[in-house]
This record gives sequence, structure tokens and C-alpha cells, in this order.
Amino acid sequence: MAKNYSKSDILKIAKEENVRFIRLQFTDLLGIIKNVEIPVDQLEKALDNKVMFDGSSIEGFVRIEESDMLLYPDYNTWVVFPWTAEKGKVARMICDIHNPDGTPFAGDPRSILKSQLKKMEELGFTSFNIGPEPEFFLFKVDEKGEPTLELNDQGGYFDLAPTDLGENCRRDIVLELEDMGFEIEASHHEVAPGQHEIDFKYADAVTTCDNIQTFKLVVKTIARQHGLHATFMPKPLFGVNGSGMHANMSLFKGNENAFYDESSADGLSETAKQFIAGIVKHARAFTAVTNPTVNSYKRLVPGYEAPSYIAWSLRNRSPLIRIPASRGVGTRIEVRSVDPSTNPYLGMAVLLAAGLDGVTSKATPPAPVDRNIYVMDKEEREELGIHDLPSTLKEALDVMSGDPVITEALGEHVLTRFLEAKEIEWDMFRTQVHPWERDQYLNLY
Repeated sequence: MAKNYSKSDILKIAKEENVRFIRLQFTDLLGIIKNVEIPVDQLEKALDNKVMFDGSSIEGFVRIEESDMLLYPDYNTWVVFPWTAEKGKVARMICDIHNPDGTPFAGDPRSILKSQLKKMEELGFTSFNIGPEPEFFLFKVDEKGEPTLELNDQGGYFDLAPTDLGENCRRDIVLELEDMGFEIEASHHEVAPGQHEIDFKYADAVTTCDNIQTFKLVVKTIARQHGLHATFMPKPLFGVNGSGMHANMSLFKGNENAFYDESSADGLSETAKQFIAGIVKHARAFTAVTNPTVNSYKRLVPGYEAPSYIAWSLRNRSPLIRIPASRGVGTRIEVRSVDPSTNPYLGMAVLLAAGLDGVTSKATPPAPVDRNIYVMDKEEREELGIHDLPSTLKEALDVMSGDPVITEALGEHVLTRFLEAKEIEWDMFRTQVHPWERDQYLNLY
């Protein structure tokens, strides 16, 4: 998907393709896509970084008295949406956010990731490549167009139509993504009824996070055209698997994969082992960012394929970190706890910060665990030094607050506002009376 557009290229394409509106997109603190839409006659102004917006209305940005923000579009994210052709097309560019004086805004998630990548480059690495595996559910909508809890199929893992009624919708999503330059590697029904996964080719960290945000937008848009509602909520239904977004990660030096060492018995380099050690060390602390909702912790429970224990393995699928079999340029570390409600820029920034801390401190990972952790009791796990991931958002926030590597990666602005927003979320959940409680206690007491 790598493109190299100039200002004149974009103006030319906009004219040739009859683009009428441009969405200048960015991501708020909670990972929600926001956009400022401009008519095409304002495009040149946008390309000169002169479009302003009110930052005080965006979650986690700034107070009213310091509200003006500038949008700096990334030319290489220019894309014309394939589904908007009737009355002239709509294009988009993804933007970095800057203060009025032109300096990068400390609360911009995309800039947070970029600053971690600078630290990586200072250590001699040239890119942090990520291949994400985002999962989602498709639900039917009611006559008002509101989502119901009725699934669109009763399919299972790798099922085909007619059991998998989402297949046509999923195929249309893939076609739209390919039209937009995505290289789709796999598309299949997931384990739970109504659950789907579409995997796209790995790319550098910023491009991947941009792709994740674009992917979510396309999935929701095309699902709606099929009369369905797509959700990336981690655990919409009790008793079935939740949706994850496994992150396959590798560090490169030029064309060389820094995680591969053909002379070692397992094909993993010292750098890879150190990176794993960093992930293990900071796993409890980065979970608040990679699993940022109250609902995320309903997924991280034993028995539904999502990891709840901190360990790594070359073969086993129950730990947090799995090393897929591919070696050479494909050597990678798969972190399986991440879910699709994460803000991808912040999620990948804290994973990188954790791994790099392992590299800089030359940390040694614990021994790999190749047995099924789910069948071990607590004593066995403790003997092997296997700790649990946090079991609630509140616990995750408390652990994160005490980890200097993760808090420093986020920066003071994001950390303060993230904690503030999430403490409110936890408090609203904690004080709400849920249907389960009424079912359990109303008659009993």
C-alpha cells in the first residue's frame, strides 16, 4: 500500500476522479475516528496544513481556552472511497495534529506512536512491522436501523455459505478494501456464530495503525449496506469467544529481520528474546491500553481462546505470546491479548515501548511454556512464574499508573486524560445495577 504522493499528484487525482469532498481524518484518545470534511475547493489549503478545528470538542484533547488545532495531512494516506460515486466522490487523508505554533500536539495518538518509533531508530532499527488480525461480529439491525443481538448466521470456524450468511458481506468488504489498496491475506468465519476475521498484509507501524482505522470504517460501512451492524466490541455475547486483534510484530534493520537468527536452535535472535522479555515484564501494565474497556476483561477469561496468563511459547496457543512457525523474514512475535477496541496508535506504542525496554536492558525472558496453561491450577502456575493479566479495567489502570516505561511512552497529557476518562467509565460500570444482579437477587432476597 506504500504510496508517495506529492501535492500536485493529489490535486490532479481529485480533479480527474471528480472528488467533491475530502475528509481530514484523525483519531481521538479513545481510538474513535473523527473527521473534518471540506469541499474540494479547500483542498489546497488543507495540503498546506492550514485547516484548523476545535480541539476542545474532542475526547481527551484540550480545554476550551486552548482549543485551536491544526491538521497536517499525510499525503500518502490519500484515498478515494470507492462507495461514494453518485454525486461526486469523497476522498480522505489521515492527519497528524499540531498546535497553532506548528509543534506536534502532545495528545495526538499518531504522534505518540511516532515518538516511540524515533526511540527505536536511535537503537539502530529501521522499522517496526505489524500484521494485525482484527475480528468482529455481524448483527442484524431492526426496522429502525438499530443493532439487535440477533446474529446473521450460526456458522463456526472456517464455515462456508449457506451456514455463513456473512460470507457475501465479508466478500464485499474484501473487494472494497482491495480497491483501496489493501493486500488481503485471509478472510474467514471465526469460531463464534456471527464472528469474522479479515487479515491484511503487515506494514510499518504507522501505516498498519492507519490501515486498522480505515478497515474499521470500511467494515462498518459495507455491513450497513447489507442491513447488518458490525461491531468491534471485544465481548458482545456471553458464552462464546470474544473478538481479539492479535498483533504480529517484528523489528527490522533495513531488509534484515532483527528477530531471526538462523544459527540459534529455535531461529530466534537475542533481540527477539529480549523483546519477549520486555513484553512479559510490562504485560500487566500495557493491558489498560491494549484492552481499554470494561468489556475487554469479559474476553480475557480462561476457556475462550483469549489469553489470561502471561507466558510465551513456540507451539502453544494458550499463552499471551506465541511465536508462529515461520522463520527468516517472517519471524515474528504474536501478542494475543490485544483487542480491537484499543486505540491502535497507543496500543502499538506501548507494545513497542515494552519490547524496547527488554532490548535496552538486555532482559532474559522466562522459559517458554509449552503445556496448556488452562489445565494448570494456581499452584502450578505460580511455580512456573506465570502471572495473570489484570481481571478488571480498574486493576489494569492501577498497574499501568505504577509502570514508568508505559506511562512515559504515553506522555503526561495522554496519561492524565486517559486515566480520567477510564476512571469515569469504571465508576459508571461499578455503580450501575446490571440485569444479571436483578436476575440473581431480586427474588432470592
